[in-house]
Amino acid sequence: MEDLPETLIRLMRAETEVSLAPAIAAVAEAARRRHGETIAAVLAYGSCLRDGVTEGRVVDLYLLSDDYRGGNQGVVMRTLNRLLPPNVYYLEAPFEGRTVRAKYALVSLPHFERLVSPGTLHPYFWARFAQPTAVAWVRDDVTRERVVAALARSVSTLIGEARPLLPPGATSEQLWVRAFSETYRTELRAERPGRAAELYGTHAARYDRIAEALANGTATADERVARRWRRRRLLGKVLSVLRLMKAAFTFHNGAAYIMFKIEQHSGVSIPLTPWQQRHPILASTTVFWRLYRKGAFR
Repeated sequence: MEDLPETLIRLMRAETEVSLAPAIAAVAEAARRRHGETIAAVLAYGSCLRDGVTEGRVVDLYLLSDDYRGGNQGVVMRTLNRLLPPNVYYLEAPFEGRTVRAKYALVSLPHFERLVSPGTLHPYFWARFAQPTAVAWVRDDVTRERVVAALARSVSTLIGEARPLLPPGATSEQLWVRAFSETYRTELRAERPGRAAELYGTHAARYDRIAEALANGTATADERVARRWRRRRLLGKVLSVLRLMKAAFTFHNGAAYIMFKIEQHSGVSIPLTPWQQRHPILASTTVFWRLYRKGAFR
């Protein structure tokens, strides 16, 4: 595996050390306590990290464990996490007289390091963690450096897979917008048009510095890369449905949460009957067809 530029490592290290909003830190600590001493690090990412607003929102967290043997997961859930990572949970924590809500994923740190590498076909992990990420808690400095290296690898993997899709001389903005657009197409992303450009624009200077740090990796157009992206779209749709189905079992009121996320991203919503909320898997076929007909998925 190629070495990562030291400039990129420094950028990622500085990013992980930013101060978190107190509400995010509080719910991150509650998630860590839920799973015990096996947790090696807690990462924060997503919109709540970007703007620090948590009221009426759901904080996005990742818990990285030493392995899958601990962490208060049963045998079935540990097996599912190995086969189809990550397991996703829902948590509410008190903070200054109000409730802070979080959706957090649990995956082992060694598995996470593999999942952000170029050897992983689907971009589910390396696309997410090419975006700004902070360390809410980490066990020690050695673990922090492993996390920093994994985040840098995420960025390097995304850029390495997106650059051959563009002509020589493409700008940093063109590169990142194309990269994010392609990754959205590999999932059941209910994202509005222009979302990729908006995501770049929120941290344009950051993305430009990363592109500069990886400028020596310039690649020419390669049909093999384009074929890989086509395979990712097919694989990604299947994995997205499977992950949504699994998520319905791993946190309280999972079906309602899924509907909340779809409505948040697409503006499309349908009411769920009590039976559908109790039996999300049995109801999934008709529910997803109705959502598709209403334009929730592109």
